[in-house]
Amino acid sequence: MKNQIIYILTLAVLVAAFTGCGSKSTNPNSDEKAEEGHAEESVGAVHLSQLKFNSLEFKIDTLPLRALSGIVEANGQLEVPPQHEATVTAILGANITSIKVIEGDKVRKGQVLAYLSHPNLSQLQTNYIKAFSRFQYLEKEMQRQKRLYEEEVGSGKVYQETVAEYQGMKGEVKGYEVQLRQLSLNVSKVQTGEIYQNVPVVSPIDGYIEKVKVQIGQFVDPQSEMFMIVNTEHIHADLMVFEKDVSKVKEGQMVSFTVESVPEKRLEAEIYSVGKKFEQNPKAVHVHAEIKNKEDFLIPGMYINGKIHTTGRKVFALPSEAIIEEEGKPYIFIAQPPEGDESEWKFAPIEIRTGITDEGWLEIKLLEELPEGAKVAWNNAYYLISEMKKGDTEHEH
Repeated sequence: MKNQIIYILTLAVLVAAFTGCGSKSTNPNSDEKAEEGHAEESVGAVHLSQLKFNSLEFKIDTLPLRALSGIVEANGQLEVPPQHEATVTAILGANITSIKVIEGDKVRKGQVLAYLSHPNLSQLQTNYIKAFSRFQYLEKEMQRQKRLYEEEVGSGKVYQETVAEYQGMKGEVKGYEVQLRQLSLNVSKVQTGEIYQNVPVVSPIDGYIEKVKVQIGQFVDPQSEMFMIVNTEHIHADLMVFEKDVSKVKEGQMVSFTVESVPEKRLEAEIYSVGKKFEQNPKAVHVHAEIKNKEDFLIPGMYINGKIHTTGRKVFALPSEAIIEEEGKPYIFIAQPPEGDESEWKFAPIEIRTGITDEGWLEIKLLEELPEGAKVAWNNAYYLISEMKKGDTEHEH
């Protein structure tokens, strides 16, 4: 009986000791796990007060779908099609008696630019008057000889000789008239005996005087260049696209560009022609684009920096200030507003991948789906990553 009592007491002591040890070892582990869980929750998150959130002007919204287009960088210069540029020359050798325009003047087609004078001009008009008078006489004589021949009164040989002379003089008159019209002289007035002392030099197109290459009193030879005229209403962007990008560029695509002299002004154009031949140095093709809303400061020859917008598609995208790269990996921040008794915003980074860029927007490629209704920061990513690093440093200390 005594032995049984001792056995029972011993067993009770062992059970109590085991139970005490068990409760002692479990509680610390629970506390450690709780602390670890709390630490994991706070690592990589940034907490901001409502006051700081407001002062930094955060923009918070869902991740949007946006039509982005790829960008092809292309440089070039402003050009005018050849049919809208003109070089005005002298038709024949003569002296310049007056110049009616200066560089920069706007002119219309047929407007007088200068006057020429030379003795040969008077001789040409005199010869035409004589030829025209002879032509009129032969025309009447031919009709008279024709009547005589038909009435069998006149000679057939005389009639034929008159016809031949008439045809020859007709050609000579036409030749003189072509020369007079080339000199912009009024043929009808010359026919009546009016002799022009000066010959006008006129503009063949509407446009602006780009260069005046002559002076008063100067003798100009036939085909000498006198004026350069350009019609800037037809100015366009001539861009050079490198071989690797040619397949992305098509007619109808939009181009945004700036000129070096006015870099703050962004202009737009639409591609209407893509070259079919490579320039060898550099190996690129010419792409021509019609400029929308042409500005007065645009001058042929200006150097331009352009961006060709290739075919767009809808993708998830954010402004560039919403993305930050850390250790070679891009991140955005999920935003969680204050809830209940909380007074702070919480921002947590998530790793992503980026795609095409377009006018300050970047394509966002998610590695995992966002929670339904999740909102992200559209700006201040640099500030958030700085705060996150600061928090990590304080935690280490």
